[in-house]
Amino acid sequence: MLSHSELNPQQQEAVNYGLSSVGAGETELSDETHHPLLIIAGAGTGKTNTLAHKTAQLILHGVAPERILLMTFARRASSELSSRANRIIERTLREKQKAYHPVTLPWMGTFHSIASRLLREHASLIGLDPDFTVMDRNDSADMLDLLRHELGFSGVNRRFPKKKTCLDIYSRCVNAQAPLIDILDTHFPYCSEWEEELNTLFAHYAKTKIEQVSLDYDDLLLYCFHMAQVDAIAQKVREQFDNVLVDEYQDTNVLQAGILKGFFPTGEGLTVVGDDAQSIYSFRSATVDNILNFPTAFSLPGKVITLQQNYRSHPNILNLSNTLLSESDEGYKVSLFSERKSGPMPKWITVENDMFQAEYIVERVLAAREEGIDLKQQAVLFRSSYHSDRLELELTRRNIPFVKHGGLKFLEASHVKDMLCILRWADNPKHKISAFRVLKLLPGIGPKIAERVFNDLEKHDFALGKLRSFALSESAKPSFLSLVDLLDNVHHNNIPWTEQTSAIAAFYKDLLEANYDDHFTRFGDIEQLTMISGQYSSRERFLTELTLDPPQSTGDLAGKPLLDDDFLILSTVHSAKGQEWKHVFVLNVADGNFPNEYAAGDKRALEEERRLLYVAITRAKDELSLVQPLKYWVPEQQKFGDKHVYGAKSRFFTDAVCACMEPIAYPKRTASASEKKIAKGAIADIKKNILGMWNNTSPHR
Repeated sequence: MLSHSELNPQQQEAVNYGLSSVGAGETELSDETHHPLLIIAGAGTGKTNTLAHKTAQLILHGVAPERILLMTFARRASSELSSRANRIIERTLREKQKAYHPVTLPWMGTFHSIASRLLREHASLIGLDPDFTVMDRNDSADMLDLLRHELGFSGVNRRFPKKKTCLDIYSRCVNAQAPLIDILDTHFPYCSEWEEELNTLFAHYAKTKIEQVSLDYDDLLLYCFHMAQVDAIAQKVREQFDNVLVDEYQDTNVLQAGILKGFFPTGEGLTVVGDDAQSIYSFRSATVDNILNFPTAFSLPGKVITLQQNYRSHPNILNLSNTLLSESDEGYKVSLFSERKSGPMPKWITVENDMFQAEYIVERVLAAREEGIDLKQQAVLFRSSYHSDRLELELTRRNIPFVKHGGLKFLEASHVKDMLCILRWADNPKHKISAFRVLKLLPGIGPKIAERVFNDLEKHDFALGKLRSFALSESAKPSFLSLVDLLDNVHHNNIPWTEQTSAIAAFYKDLLEANYDDHFTRFGDIEQLTMISGQYSSRERFLTELTLDPPQSTGDLAGKPLLDDDFLILSTVHSAKGQEWKHVFVLNVADGNFPNEYAAGDKRALEEERRLLYVAITRAKDELSLVQPLKYWVPEQQKFGDKHVYGAKSRFFTDAVCACMEPIAYPKRTASASEKKIAKGAIADIKKNILGMWNNTSPHR
């Protein structure tokens, strides 16, 4: 890690913005208005290090940690920033022979977690119960599924959109703040005929969440956005903070930018860090316009500082990425440079088909491993998940261990959902989705009885203890009564929070064994969940934070043990953002993939595809290979069925871009002496006959 004195001039300028010099290299907080600052941090330019130094500088200059609001897109990023800032503070104080005490930043977290805290803090002012439940994506989809059935939409002759599609449509409407018809026409044209029904469904969905005192993932931003528009509340929030730092600003959506502008309309004390060239999440409703328009978005004019020195890649790789980016029609077009010694030119590999593509990659990966490059230092990136199918088969056949990023997340595993639903129902007795899931786990209880149980609970004002008198068969009673006792005790905190998850795990163990064949493996995740809960101060905090930033994998989904604790990385480009490897291979770099065929005809979509390729290129530190199959397989595409397509050169590979790469055909094949002799005579004869077709003296005329 760079010390403060080792920051490059651009980083120094960004860190010291808002401070004034007092001589002898010392600085102090400036009395001048601190205009909003945008730090354009190109790939590999030390963004995290710069933001950590800026955070440390504020604290060292007397800003109280609780008056700093630091917002990121992942809890792990928050933890990393906090750790780095503390190391900088500790080193600086010890150099000055002053006492050091670890600093805690109480208002540091993801946009969603900060929104959740602000909503709970000011809930009474907007008529919201501060004990609301945060629903995860699966809960939301299940609720929509239940409602579409109750409304009769699932029984129509024509196929109504499934629950996941409904949730995707709803989420886009909320996060983009766009009318339903516009979202349908642009992103879901095949669902346009259902506009009226979807509007009805979403209205019932919003009403049901209010009745059940529940907010979904999107509601956290939506409620916070509307709260930020209330001047009196915005003023209260504004008075809490002197400085606001935001990471990955290029990934913000309309709501997130609106929250910042609503709470901090002048932009004073606001610093955002991002890179428009890495804005690749429009499918999550992120908009590059937020970072492009930042300098004029607030009542105070914004200042822009650009970080250009790249600490990751060598000049030949940067030459390719800079050239690609320079041909864009929008953005800041930051040209990166490196002081590293130059390395090999990026390779443009053309192969006959995806089988040869897999063969080339395996060959190069193993050769690099023999040269001392661990498999974990090599990555294969792709535009879409199915692009790696052929390669995965080849890696498996050759017994080469690999990990593919983007699999099932921890909270999507059914047994983890079961456990959390018990806790969530105890926390909020009105949460119908959790209640149904838990009840149907019990012996002798199906959907109809579960419905009766919940209706009875509702009649008794959701007093869980009243369920003890609910009439059930003798075979169903024991487990049902045990569940009711558990729920009632947890809800009223008769069991201390530190013991609640252990008590639930003990109860759930029998249900796990009854419902899953591989229960022994799955119980390892239940134990992990119990241990994770010990890191949180309350049930509410645990359920909220786990929903907003869950662990990434589960034990029951793990493959065979990795050989030598080393494994090749396979990843979509979207999942690879923020990562780096010594050797990087990019699959299927052909028109239709880079750019994706669905971007054709849409200028802004094409520019995002360019940025996506830019992100893939800038993951490489030492070697980069872009592979173009001349023919490759694509899976079923709606009505067309599985097929092979011919891969034309990517439209991004202009003459200038191609000049930055070394073209290689694979496999290389050299003709034997006898083949050369045959070819020489055959070519001469064939040429003579072809030309003779148009010669009046030809023997064929």
